[in-house]
Amino acid sequence: MADRLDKFISENSGLTRSEAKKALASGRVTVNGAVCKKGETKVSESDRVTLDGNGLKVIGQVYILLNKPAGVLSATEDTRDRTVLDLLKEDPEIRESCPRNGLFPVGRLDKDTEGLLIITNDGVLSHNLLSPAKHVEKEYLAVCDGELAKDAADRFAEGIQVGEEYKAKPAKLTVVSENENECTLKIVLTEGRFHQVKRMCHEVGVEVRYLKRIRFGELVLPEDMPVGAMKFIDKKEITG
Repeated sequence: MADRLDKFISENSGLTRSEAKKALASGRVTVNGAVCKKGETKVSESDRVTLDGNGLKVIGQVYILLNKPAGVLSATEDTRDRTVLDLLKEDPEIRESCPRNGLFPVGRLDKDTEGLLIITNDGVLSHNLLSPAKHVEKEYLAVCDGELAKDAADRFAEGIQVGEEYKAKPAKLTVVSENENECTLKIVLTEGRFHQVKRMCHEVGVEVRYLKRIRFGELVLPEDMPVGAMKFIDKKEITG
């Protein structure tokens, strides 16, 4: 597949797109041994591209499973808080084997939520996983305070009304454990609105104290994967 030279340089080096354009203009880039200054030049995997004499490796599409810790944003950048991409940069193996630009989290988890997050540069996959028309399931483990309504599972299955804003799509609620003041729930959704799990739980009388995503589509978070750990995965592990 052919790609623009400036885009290729940005995705396979430490440069932003604007920095790549400057590098081209100053003659720091060669294509197949000849200096090239045109960012619109098309290059493919068969072409040899160098920046300052160093060959650029085509990394291609990347899929990373992250067990996201609480306190980290599901974002590409932020001026105040650490993001999931900051975590990737702190792991030597991941950092050396990833494109420098173009990675993003598929969807988001709230800052205080832990668990399964996919990070990739595959926009088509991301669209397919997040599209409401695809009905991809997302499963959560929630530890809640309060007394759960007796009809909570039925209300979730019917599609619970969340405040005055919207009626959620039918979801599955399973009680893992329960007493007078606390319950542990498994919740399966096919949508992902802002604070949706927390708000749905509030409607049935409990407040989420701890939330963790344990499955996204066919991909299940390994039980023995430490919080903050990450690893490369194959696309087939996500799509089944």
